[in-house]
Amino acid sequence: MGFKEGDLILEVGRASDCDENLRKQLIEITKSQFLNSDSQEVVDGVIIWWRDRDGDLVDELMDALTYLSESGPIWVLTPKVGRDGHVEPSEIQDAAPIAGLTQTSSLSFASDWSATRLVARKAGKR
Repeated sequence: MGFKEGDLILEVGRASDCDENLRKQLIEITKSQFLNSDSQEVVDGVIIWWRDRDGDLVDELMDALTYLSESGPIWVLTPKVGRDGHVEPSEIQDAAPIAGLTQTSSLSFASDWSATRLVARKAGKR
């Protein structure tokens, strides 16, 4: 996911269905606990656990951008096909540009979660 020691990560949408092994691995790599939306820190990355019942993804992405450093990624983690709360990839593809983001990659994480990496569009690009 590109995180390194010392990076601060904001975590949004954590619930009992989240992949605890992935969380532990990221905490081990960064040597930092995840921050929540009560924090006022500028962060190096955002992880959003997103399910189909979670509301408006554009709003969530816009909120995440307020905390994010200029070069940091937003990772949207969604349940895989056939899992409760599955999100169609087109939902992320549609929401990203509205929020001023570009999708750069999609990965499969664990047995239950997929991840989509989003970054802010560079100024001056169309």
